[in-house]
Amino acid sequence: MPAHLEATRETLSMTAPSGLREVVAGKTGLCSIDGARGRLLYRGYDAVVLAEKCSYEEVVHLLWDGDLPGRARLDYIRDQLAAARGLSPAALDVLRRGAQGGDPMDVLRTAASALALGDPDAADRAPEANRRKAARLASGIACAIAAFERLRRGSEPIEPDPELGHAADFLRALTGKRPDATQERALDACLTLHAEHGFNASTFAARVTASTLSDLHSSVVTAIGTLKGPLHGGANREVMAMLESIGDPARAEAWFREASAAGRRIPGFGHAVYKVDDPRADLLRRISKGLAEAEKDPRWFAISVALEPLVKRWKPLPVNVDFYSASVYRYLGIPSDLFPTIFAAGRIAGWAAHFFEQCADNRLIRPEAEYDGPAERPFVPIEERRA
Repeated sequence: MPAHLEATRETLSMTAPSGLREVVAGKTGLCSIDGARGRLLYRGYDAVVLAEKCSYEEVVHLLWDGDLPGRARLDYIRDQLAAARGLSPAALDVLRRGAQGGDPMDVLRTAASALALGDPDAADRAPEANRRKAARLASGIACAIAAFERLRRGSEPIEPDPELGHAADFLRALTGKRPDATQERALDACLTLHAEHGFNASTFAARVTASTLSDLHSSVVTAIGTLKGPLHGGANREVMAMLESIGDPARAEAWFREASAAGRRIPGFGHAVYKVDDPRADLLRRISKGLAEAEKDPRWFAISVALEPLVKRWKPLPVNVDFYSASVYRYLGIPSDLFPTIFAAGRIAGWAAHFFEQCADNRLIRPEAEYDGPAERPFVPIEERRA
């Protein structure tokens, strides 16, 4: 191998750990994560406090426009998102086809791409056009998830209600019932807690796409495809399957003993960044408890509470955002296979914000790779090859 490639390989071996763990790949003013202390800030604000005290629309404004809105600006962002509700004929066609047995994340990924076909700003890269597209995507993704669920149940999509907030209308369109205040606040908080999380896999993938000067829809499609994986957005679905397999709080310890003895991975624990409990998990625990009490159905929350200390005594793993979000979504009447799409409905705020940030100071993201193959070899004519 040439000397300059050997030097590059040696440098990469020292600086590029598996999975790029702890590698700083760029700068952002959107999110700060302190994994050692369990802290998550959106533009300097505690994300958990935002989820407790703000609406999702306020957080969208914070991420897209730099700070929390006053009353007039909040009315503006609410009106903008409400006006953007609805689906293009192309997106509806995708959803109707996907409702015949398609995986929800596959359908959402394709629907997000189809939303570009009806967007008047699709080819416009100006910041104002990107901002309008982001609002249409934030509302369109929520509408697509709800419409898909209705269609696969044999019903037609529900018309948007512009008088309702983003979370309330999303849940109404999804379940067919207008949510009460507790349910609305629960989903609102979930969307906020999932809105942004630094250079996670889907966000970084979106920024790579944006760095090529591709469009916002393409970046979001990239992000959805990345989020689909069970090591990212699909983990909450696995948590719910685990809770269902336990079935009863009284069985939690026996189930855990069997699972740990078999060396099975227990979803909802461990994180690539947090060394202590995910700061979002505590609020989700409280939300799940409140919904369990409101629904007079303690089972899913009780199983989670019984299982958490058993796992932590077994291995010092932090509880992550997926563990309690699973029971929250179940209490809200959301089917398990839709859980990753709810993640996407919240994270669209962060994906769009990172797209804006990447475009504002762009450079093509093109890392090097450590070559680990054979040394340079002479070409062998086909007549002389043995294989």
